[in-house]
Formats: sequence, structure tokens, C-alpha cells
Amino acid sequence: MIARDGEGAAAAAAEGVAELSTLRVALVHDWLTGMRGGEKCLDVLAEIFPRADLYTLVHRKGTVSPRIEARRVVESWIARWPAGRSHYRWYAPFYPLAIESFDLGAYDLVVSTSHCVAKGAVTRADTLHVCYCFTPVRYFWDLYPEYFGPGRSGWLARSTAPLLAHYYRLWDRVSADRVDLFLADSAHVRDRIAKHYRRPSLVIHPPTDTEAFSPATAAAPADAPYLVVSALVPYKGVERAIRVCAARGRRLRIVGTGPEEGRLRAMAGSGVQFDGWLSEEALRDAYRTSRALIQAHEEDFGIAPVEALASGRPVVALGKGGAAEVVTPECGVLYEQPTDAGLDAALREFESRSFDPAALRRRAMEFSREAYRERMVGALSRAWRAFASRGGRPDALDRLVP
Repeated sequence: MIARDGEGAAAAAAEGVAELSTLRVALVHDWLTGMRGGEKCLDVLAEIFPRADLYTLVHRKGTVSPRIEARRVVESWIARWPAGRSHYRWYAPFYPLAIESFDLGAYDLVVSTSHCVAKGAVTRADTLHVCYCFTPVRYFWDLYPEYFGPGRSGWLARSTAPLLAHYYRLWDRVSADRVDLFLADSAHVRDRIAKHYRRPSLVIHPPTDTEAFSPATAAAPADAPYLVVSALVPYKGVERAIRVCAARGRRLRIVGTGPEEGRLRAMAGSGVQFDGWLSEEALRDAYRTSRALIQAHEEDFGIAPVEALASGRPVVALGKGGAAEVVTPECGVLYEQPTDAGLDAALREFESRSFDPAALRRRAMEFSREAYRERMVGALSRAWRAFASRGGRPDALDRLVP
């Protein structure tokens, strides 16, 4: 539980950090190739554990924060294979073997941050393994059709995907039993962990660097563009945002890149602007000068809505997944049906309402980096005390999950 006054919260966090600092700690992350949402969570863990070693499948130097880069990073043997760092997805069938190859026997505490295979790291029986899970492997569970359905991938991927997915699902389920405590980044992911892994988990929403965003002081003009901030991959719903905005003559600005970019550019009209990934300063400006953020897909959590709110801009989002945990009626419009008609109706409702930038900013502060750090330190401290008090037996952690 978060302390209600700032001084109490800071004192509790400092006490927890002091307790954890006596442990030998390793961090395990899927891969280090850019500063996306998962890496921002990892950055806070790197701050909590400044001397922790970091294990990952591949690491492209210079692509993550200085705090992450500054520590000892151990890569798997995939990094030494031909084009291993640049085309590591070629070697997806070998991810489980690679993550299991790390020797983590020297550590008291292993914290994995996982959306793919990091949670499958093998630890000693007397090592506490806590996994902060962004999602069970989405391309082999819930979103398999979006990645490997007709028209979504080449013939080679479609022909090998069924066998690979079957193998991954078996390994993913079995390797979940290696984790002593799961932390989920949203209630939506908590439910998916329960479904696919049959494990309970604690919810700790991921951090947003709210202080990096300054709020607009007034509502945007009616001719300001709507904004999408997203990787351009199949399940992100960017195609729907393009269609709906084009049908109503609304301007749309898209920040992000990905394998779907060529197809999306081909279908987009003159009212759509593709910006690729922007610098932090340019992204802040994009939020402030937008009319609202559109998130037309189900996201496990999604940091973009919080960044928009921190910039004083409302959100129009599909009311499933993490968006339903962030966007209140005072902060934007949620819609239920993942259809063009559903999004169009939500935009029309949004355009009939007004929003207070200051209220949006206050909501965003509930998901700050400081709040995440406090919750994470508290959860890890309680987990370690429970684990140690029972002689390292995993059942000691059952009482930590409501």
C-alpha cells in the first residue's frame, strides 16, 4: 500500500531500498534494442539496484538509457550468431534455450521483466525470482491470428508458426512455474496471467515520466490533428484510426514505425502525417499540439494515454485492457466495440465535450515514476521477507497476493 503523505512514502521506500541493497541481485530482460515501455520499467529497477548485473538475449549498445548501459550486461549466445543483434527475431525458436543458458547461481534475488521469455530464466532453489510481467507472449496466445493470419505474414512464417506456437505455449506454461511471485503491469494482464499460467499476481502499474511532460493550458483548436503514438504492428489498430479519421475529414498524426508502415502509408490519404519515432522534445510538442490521443486497440497497459494526460490532452480509447484502468470519464472517452463505427461514435462524443487540462494532469500523476518505484520497492521487500522467513519455500509468497 502506498503511504498517503509524501514524507511517509519516501521514508518507507528508503527503508525498503536499504533492505534490498544487502542482496546480490540480477535483472533479466528479453532484449535491449530501444527505450520503449518495458525498458522504462527496467530503468527504474536499475535505479533501485545500481549494482545489479543485467542478463538479456541481445544488447545493441547505446539504444537504452545511460543508467541501464552503465552496468554489467551479459548477452546470450544469440548475439554472437550472424546478424544476431540486428535480426534477433530470426532466432525466435532458440529464445527459450538462450534464456535458460544464463548462470544465475550467484544471486539472492532475480527480477525478470518479461513480455516474451525472460521469466523463464532458471534460478537456484534458494534464489527468489520475481517476474514483472508485461504480458504472456502475445503473439503465441491471444494475438496469434493478428500476427500469423492470412495477409499478416509471409508464407514461411505462416507455415512454421503453428509448430513454433505450440512449442512456445508448452514452454511458456511450464516455465511460469519457475517464478516465485508474479507482478502484473495491469489488472488486464493479471487476468491473462491467471488464464494462461494459472498463477495469481499483484498489480503494479508501470511508470510514466510525468515530469518530462508539461501540460497545455487550454483545449486544442478544432482543426488540431488527432494523435496516434504506437509501434506499427498488426494488432495496434492504427489502420482503424486512419480509416475513421479519413471518413470524417479529420487530421491524423502518427508517431511510430514498424513492419506495417508501408501498408499503412499506402492506404493513408493526405490528411495523415507519418512522423516515425520522435525525439523526446518533439514528442512532448506532438502531445501538446494534438486534439486528443487515439488508442484504437486493446493494450496491456499503454503508457501513451498517461503521457497524453500529463500533457493536458484527453484520450479516446477502446475501453479494454489498460486504457480502462487509466481513462476516467473526466479524462476522455472509452468505447466498447472494436469497430470503425465504435471509434467514430467515440470521436463524435469527444468533440461534443470539453476537458480541463489541469484535471487531466492530476490523473496522470497517479502513474508517475515515483509511484511505480515506491510500489515496486514495497512489493520486493515484502516478497524477500516472506521468502527468507520460510527458508526460501515458494509457498511463503501466497499470502502476498489478495
